[in-house]
Amino acid sequence: MASSTLICETQPWKDLKSHVEDIKKTHLRELLSDTDRCKSMVVDFDGITLDYSRQRATPGTMDNLYNLAEAAHLKEKIDRMFNGEHINSTENRSVLHVALRAPRDAVMQSDGKNVVPDVWNVLDKIKDFSERVRNGSWVGATGKALTDVISVGIGGSFLGPLFVHTALQTDPEASKCATGRQLRFLANVDPIDVARNIAGLKPETTLVVVVSKTFTTAETMLNARTLRAWISKELGPSAVAKHMVAVSTNLMLVEKFGIDPNNAFAFWDWVGGRYSVCSAVGVLPLSLQYGFTVVDKFLKGASSIDQHFYSAPFEKNLPVLLGMLSVWNVSFFGYPARAILPYSQALEKFAPHIQQVSMESNGKGVSIDGKPLPFETGEIDFGEPGTNGQHSFYQLIHQGRVIPCDFIGVVKSQQPVYLEGEVVNNHDELMSNFFAQPDALAYGKTPEELQKENVLQHLIPHKTFSGNRPSLSLLLSSLDAYKIGQLLAIYEHRVAVQGFIWGINSFDQWGVELGKSLATQVRKQLHASRVKGEPVEGFNFSTTTMLTKYLKESSEVPANPPTILPRI
Repeated sequence: MASSTLICETQPWKDLKSHVEDIKKTHLRELLSDTDRCKSMVVDFDGITLDYSRQRATPGTMDNLYNLAEAAHLKEKIDRMFNGEHINSTENRSVLHVALRAPRDAVMQSDGKNVVPDVWNVLDKIKDFSERVRNGSWVGATGKALTDVISVGIGGSFLGPLFVHTALQTDPEASKCATGRQLRFLANVDPIDVARNIAGLKPETTLVVVVSKTFTTAETMLNARTLRAWISKELGPSAVAKHMVAVSTNLMLVEKFGIDPNNAFAFWDWVGGRYSVCSAVGVLPLSLQYGFTVVDKFLKGASSIDQHFYSAPFEKNLPVLLGMLSVWNVSFFGYPARAILPYSQALEKFAPHIQQVSMESNGKGVSIDGKPLPFETGEIDFGEPGTNGQHSFYQLIHQGRVIPCDFIGVVKSQQPVYLEGEVVNNHDELMSNFFAQPDALAYGKTPEELQKENVLQHLIPHKTFSGNRPSLSLLLSSLDAYKIGQLLAIYEHRVAVQGFIWGINSFDQWGVELGKSLATQVRKQLHASRVKGEPVEGFNFSTTTMLTKYLKESSEVPANPPTILPRI
């Protein structure tokens, strides 16, 4: 519920500002010695355990945060989202990515219309099409089966599906369903990305999925035209209809491009790009690779968290707890970043996806009413799978800046390895670090402890760990398609909770527009200079200098070279 009062002007916010000064006097060593407190900070739901006892918080802190959530009308805002109200006020849109994974008999309305039947019409169409491609009843122009898929899209049309694909690759059920098939993602307009994606592929066995809602996204459409040229050169222009399909709402441009509009799969304005992995954007390429049955389990996992988020009390609500703790860390402790640390290589693309979901959503400087905010919102998200990160940036999080950490662990490995004679199996070795790192961050190591270990005096300052560095742990029972869907939805809703409390619009992204419009001016200048020899004009000194240098030193490139793809 939009309000003219900024959340920082409310009494609960002021209470938390006072409370944080008391918490700063208390070390996590002391907080972790309180067993009752720790028990109260463990929450279980549907095969997922959250332990947030290593946060710099007490039960009193949580009560204050619940009061803040009430002052921010958090429950009302969650209800408004699920009810399809236009909570994305700057674009006058509903925010209904939860409808993408709703059961077939659910009712979710946008502008007075139940959108769930439309969602399932698309899902049924994807199921039918993907099965025909996979069983060989839909073939390419030469009659060969289409075993390789390149999904062309950028931003939310790429990061989310890539995360899910990477996570499913080593799941036993999913990998069996993907036997003999390849799925690749082309996002960057850099021709190197094109070269890498077509390496080792043949047009006659390749299906291209072009993902662009408007079919006008500059990078995506240039990449799509490049692959269209690749296919046409080998198989002729008429082959495009058999080798390219679209995820778009602009059927006119789809048809003009050469794709049969019947092979276009819809999604809707009430789906933001970074929340679209459960739409045709992700479901189509993932179903082509793994089969619809596997992807349906992923959707059901996300739906389970949606219902939990909607109905669970805040003290047991995983996304709400994560969101409130992030607000606590950002707005009251002033921590500017958050590390996402999955102890599973299958989740290697999870942090890059959440980086976009979080930073594009909550990187805002004004309230939903347009008022400048006197406090910071959002955080810098980054991460790597453990134990890789431990040998990269953990030095900083242990002895440099304080960065709250999310540790994500899995009980059962997708690919267990047991070596005879080893003290523990490979997954146990990995998980030993998952359990040890949060304690190392929380407790640290004191000079007194080092002295007892007879550490040389001049090394003690270098080996001292201050500790008192907050983290939380999520432990998943497994990492199958269902759990991957759950994990996605937890983090999507966590971001929404933060935005709802801060009073910002987490569902627009005007910050990406300015750079794109300026790039259009540069593109026009490059064309004018290359084709007509016009000098660089209308830019500041720095840009003029660099553009002129670039044009001069790349002048050997023909102005209008023929369509030639690199030899791979």
